[in-house]
Amino acid sequence: MGYKSKTVVLGVLSVLLILAFLFYDVGTNWQYILSKRTAKVLAIVLTGGAIAFSTVIFQTITNNRILTPNIMGFDSLYLLIQTVIVFLLGSTTLTMMNNNVHFLMTVGIMVVFALLLYKILFKRNDQNIYFLLLIGIIFGTFFESFSSFMQVLIDPNEFQIVQDRMFASFNNIKTDLLLVASILIVLVTLYFVPFMKYLDVLALGREHAVNLGVDYDYVVKRLLIVVAILISIATALVGPITFLGLLVVNVTYEFLKTYRHSFLIISSIFIAIIALVGGQLVVERIFTFSTTLSVILNFVGGVYFIYLLLKENKSW
Repeated sequence: MGYKSKTVVLGVLSVLLILAFLFYDVGTNWQYILSKRTAKVLAIVLTGGAIAFSTVIFQTITNNRILTPNIMGFDSLYLLIQTVIVFLLGSTTLTMMNNNVHFLMTVGIMVVFALLLYKILFKRNDQNIYFLLLIGIIFGTFFESFSSFMQVLIDPNEFQIVQDRMFASFNNIKTDLLLVASILIVLVTLYFVPFMKYLDVLALGREHAVNLGVDYDYVVKRLLIVVAILISIATALVGPITFLGLLVVNVTYEFLKTYRHSFLIISSIFIAIIALVGGQLVVERIFTFSTTLSVILNFVGGVYFIYLLLKENKSW
């Protein structure tokens, strides 16, 4: 089976799982249940799609399959922003602030961070994966430590507001952000389309891309903006999911066995939808909410991350 046929299979499976999630055990009050489930599944699709999409781009421009935007500290930055708002302005400001305004402000801060990250990662030519991982760990640890320091100082009641945003939840999705998130994802996708043709070349590495005529610095800076916006959208909707991107994108690489990024991006989005929708079905119908999907994903993803590190270490 070729990679095109595999992509079609993944698409069909995604649609079937979405239909199963929407219509399984609807009951008599189907209008109310369908409206709730539709909002939840739309948020899941947007979240999974944004994380998979951004991870494929990020791994291509960093030229390795271990780094993800979350591992590089983007989700820790999101939590730091929430903590700083509560620490400086109080929890009332965070709860009373218009969700769309807060969301757009968070996106803007993360884009600025992405540009700073660009200057650190891509101004030298001799980085290896250890250096990139070290930078990610430093940023993530700094943001988490600074957040923890401020969380200790704030009022316990206000800390509860921050704590609600510290863990990913598909049962408490901010549905009022779905419209602005959908619009942003469409706009980001349209902005990304002209750069799509460069990804296959960027995967060859900086030197080869430059030799083949790609304006490397210009393209990579724009792609990092795309990554920052997509990750902030996903994090704002459901909270941080550290290892989802690593898991679904590497499974996509192994499943498709192709370098064509047009198919890699689409298939990784389908696999993310399968993982999230299927996982949420299992959590709700089998585990009856005794655990959360984010815990399962982070556990499986963390184990897979260690496996990838050991695998890469052998190849080096």
